Amino acid sequence: MGVKGDTSSQDGALAVELLVGKLGVIDGISTKKMFGGYGIFHNGKMFGIVDSKGQYFLKVDDRITPDFLAKGAFQHSRMPYYSIPDDVFEDHETLINWAKKSISLNN
Repeated sequence: MGVKGDTSSQDGALAVELLVGKLGVIDGISTKKMFGGYGIFHNGKMFGIVDSKGQYFLKVDDRITPDFLAKGAFQHSRMPYYSIPDDVFEDHETLINWAKKSISLNN
C-alpha cells in the first residue's frame, strides 16, 4: 500500500473515509489498515488500495487496464492496481462502474 515502514497518515485515513462514502451504494465494502495504507474489500476480497499519502488505486487486469491508461492512471509499484484519476473520482457514475469492474475480477 505504502512504503515499507510508513505509518498510516491522516491523509490516508481521510481518503479512505471519502472513498468508502462514495462507494456506499455497493453493498459489502469494508477496509483494513495495511502497510501504512488501507486495503479496500468487497465481501472480504481486496479490490482497491488507499496508500499512506491518500492516493486511490483499483485492481485491474488486461481487459480494463486500457480504460485506466486512457484516463491517465498510473500503476502502483508492480502490483496490478492503477490509480483513480481525479476526473473519474469526481464522476460518481464512472467511479462506481470502475469499482464494479475491479470487484468483478475477484469473482
